[in-house]
Amino acid sequence: MAGVSKVIKAHLALLAVNAIYGANYSIAKSIIGHDVQPYALVLLRAGFTMIFFWITSLFLPKEKIERKDFIKLMLLGVFGVALNQLFFIKGLYESKPINASIIMILNPIVVIILEIVFLKEKLPPIRLAGIVSGTIGASLLLLFGKEVSVHRGDIMILINCISWAVYMVMVKSMMIKYKTVTVVKWVFLFGTFYVLPFGWGDLQKFDVHAVSFNAWMCLLYVIVASTYLAYFLNTYALAELSPSIAATYIYLQPLIAAGIAIYMQQDNIDFRKLMSGAFIIFGIYLVGLSRKKKKSEEVADGVASS
Repeated sequence: MAGVSKVIKAHLALLAVNAIYGANYSIAKSIIGHDVQPYALVLLRAGFTMIFFWITSLFLPKEKIERKDFIKLMLLGVFGVALNQLFFIKGLYESKPINASIIMILNPIVVIILEIVFLKEKLPPIRLAGIVSGTIGASLLLLFGKEVSVHRGDIMILINCISWAVYMVMVKSMMIKYKTVTVVKWVFLFGTFYVLPFGWGDLQKFDVHAVSFNAWMCLLYVIVASTYLAYFLNTYALAELSPSIAATYIYLQPLIAAGIAIYMQQDNIDFRKLMSGAFIIFGIYLVGLSRKKKKSEEVADGVASS
């Protein structure tokens, strides 16, 4: 990977993240309320991930955080861990994986709105076209032929969706300034303290002896893959790409989930799935193209002004 550019690595990181998240809905759902209570899972997820990141930081060059940046890290702990995880896990417990997937389609749209309002970003028409194409593709895959009923948990997933969008926009400036592990270890330190009052009572009821081997594997996946690894890769990618580009990759999640189901012979390929995949891939291509166009324009402006 030495010869691969940072931008390509960022795109590959996002591809891996959304492959992980694509499977996480069903894996997490399978153990919530059965083997572990929702808020206990949140506390385990945040606490162990925090420990993993602090251990990882011991093997990396130390970075000093400026005092003024601790306020932002505390806020990132609220939006990126506490609100995000508490509402996602509890919402998934009270809703269905298909509902959660549909609601998360809104994430790129929320990210774009936040970028325009707070970062004063302009929305290139080609990026808007990419978002629309991805939304159509994901909707084709998730909505047609599915029975979707509204649950109280759907509102919680929506709050999770918005809080994750806020985190993605806020963390961008920190990633320009600090290394990935430096940022995320503090985010999870603060986030763990925030979720501790909610999860401590549920954690006392967690019976480790009653958990099956399969449930332990699912729990390990949720903590290590969909939290530690996914947060690292997602935050790493934001050092090179805009939040709206990173958010667009969320459209891959239902496509990956469908691919896994087809591979396991739980589903089959049809015209709708092929069209959905085409819209999603084309949408991500357009969003990526908008970044290249913006970079080329910046270079042209620099040459013109010199």
